[in-house]
Amino acid sequence: MPCLFDSKIAVVGLAMSDSLPKKVRIVEVGPRDGLQNEPEPIDTEHKLAFIQKLVDAGHTHIEVTSFVHPKLVPQLVDAADVIANLPKFDRVHSALVPNERGLDRAIESGIKRIAVFTAASETFCQKNIGMSRSESLAVYAKICKRAIVAGLSVRGYVSTCFVCPYEGEIAESVVAETTQALLQMGVDEVSVSDTIGAACPTDVQRVLSSVLDAVPVDAIALHFHDTYGTALANVCEGLRLGVTTFDASSGGLGGCPFAPGATGNLATEDLVYLLDRMGIESGVDLLRQAEASRFMSKILGHPLPSRQLQRLDAACGN
Repeated sequence: MPCLFDSKIAVVGLAMSDSLPKKVRIVEVGPRDGLQNEPEPIDTEHKLAFIQKLVDAGHTHIEVTSFVHPKLVPQLVDAADVIANLPKFDRVHSALVPNERGLDRAIESGIKRIAVFTAASETFCQKNIGMSRSESLAVYAKICKRAIVAGLSVRGYVSTCFVCPYEGEIAESVVAETTQALLQMGVDEVSVSDTIGAACPTDVQRVLSSVLDAVPVDAIALHFHDTYGTALANVCEGLRLGVTTFDASSGGLGGCPFAPGATGNLATEDLVYLLDRMGIESGVDLLRQAEASRFMSKILGHPLPSRQLQRLDAACGN
């Protein structure tokens, strides 16, 4: 039986500053961005059980899989089977689409929301998807047009918005231009991503100030990895700048196979604790979220890096 102990400090929020949002939306990316980085594929039934537990925790937006070529990411070879058997709840499920063939498979699957991804770094774009940044935007313009005609909504990712493992510092003007280009082709939200987890709050302020000069804040999400332990500090800066959508991965699952040195995503439990403590509503229950991560940890056979998961397990003697 899972331990339901939790300290009251995790659920009694402090007074919130008037300048901060009262509510945020968490996009849970563990089933896709998290599991794609595991060395061995996970059984479809376990993925579905994991997604069900995330739904039970209160998640309303879950990125469940990707239609990349199975030879490139064999961990997500069962994308169509996962989508065909998703929990039938009022939730938004999405899948990553890298190209037009991926879009064909997505449309066939019945998924209603997709995500496309490019990068602010030319080198990373080439290594990740085999195209230049401009080529990727041309491809995604076609994908967006077809997807919208087919009744799908589209999210966008811009990787390496702060630091690239190959090029180093990234110019904020490139991030702003790429974000604006995605929105102009019909993407309704762009996730500005710290792919290798190297950003700190001053980087977030620098890049977002440029991005928000070009696009509305409601169209921006933030996606942080926690390689250097700065993800939560970066969230606080994003909140201060008015961002209300944040990506997170259950237990801190993830990384990037094309970004040397990148570790896991911001752990959902850690983000939920921070928001609870600040009195900001997320709709996600910390204890049930921990149950989802604990389940996947057992399936994977290794511990997950989430600080809150470790704290809860220690308190329960697990």
